[in-house]
Amino acid sequence: MIKVGILTSGGDCQGLNGAMYGVVKGLTETNKDKVEIYGILDGYTGLINGDYKKMKPEEFENILNFGGSILGNSRQPFKKINEPDENGKDKVEAMKHTYKELGLDCLVILGGNGTHKTANLLYKEGLNVVTLPKTIDNDLVGTDVSFGFQSAVDIATNTIDCIHTTAASHSRVFIVELMGHKTGWLTLHAGIAGGSDVILIPEIPYDLDKVVEAINKRINDKKHFTILAVAEGAISKDDAQLTKKQYKAKVASRRYPSVSYEIADQIQEKCGVEVRVAVPGHTQRGGSPCPYDRVLCTRLGSAAAQAIMDGKFGCMIAMINNKTKCVPLGEVAGKLKTVDPDSQMIQEAKRIGISFGD
Repeated sequence: MIKVGILTSGGDCQGLNGAMYGVVKGLTETNKDKVEIYGILDGYTGLINGDYKKMKPEEFENILNFGGSILGNSRQPFKKINEPDENGKDKVEAMKHTYKELGLDCLVILGGNGTHKTANLLYKEGLNVVTLPKTIDNDLVGTDVSFGFQSAVDIATNTIDCIHTTAASHSRVFIVELMGHKTGWLTLHAGIAGGSDVILIPEIPYDLDKVVEAINKRINDKKHFTILAVAEGAISKDDAQLTKKQYKAKVASRRYPSVSYEIADQIQEKCGVEVRVAVPGHTQRGGSPCPYDRVLCTRLGSAAAQAIMDGKFGCMIAMINNKTKCVPLGEVAGKLKTVDPDSQMIQEAKRIGISFGD
């Protein structure tokens, strides 16, 4: 009998259920009576507190197209994972205890950057771990793409598409603020797909004068509206020179809800045009996964099942050149995949007139 635990950690996104569907189907399609599945509730929090339930394979049927996670999500910041919880409990030891109490042969963990740091720690502590790459930010090293990303791009692009009509009708400058604190993959892809005129991402600090220059050029060219796709982590060239501590203090004292509202005020002051901000927020992580993500998470889940059957642990199931591969957790944990400012994609976007404010 093979006993497998599954948990979904960090923020939710499209494809979590689909990936679990792929894992469970891959494990039980021909070995139904030889596999026991335990759902760990609410991510690492459930593993710490021993909150779990034995689940039937049938409970994972028909969830491929469902958003969110049937097991629930929670955040357990890695930087605090070695600190006792509010009850003085040693979190790492508690997770190991739950694993051993259940007699698990493997723990399947679905999550992003922070999740993979903890997964690698648990593997080093002796637990058999297999992970799946989940994040709408697409910033996990070791895989070409993570599930949830394309679904978020579709939603963000649709938002920009909708903004086009009202921006054109009212001859306004519109800023669409998209998710991405540290990386700009989502904003870059949605910005290009949505026909944005300016794209601002964390990897390319912007010069406001360059942004204004791009807007004025459109005005002079008789193009009466402009759309900016701005990542929530976009940063000016001046702010990029600050230390992390200085920048954090500046953000804390900022009178604007986010960087987009600050940019909007600055543009209005310099250009004398009306600027509006649209923030789709958590809608980018919600709803059903798109067809691309359904295929991706099914393949990754199935490959994870094979890795478990083969006894390949301590790895993330990645998609590389359209092939699933096992990548050692040590090559993934603690690393961030960022947009290369000199990449072909950026250069091609600039060639058709998109400004990155640099």
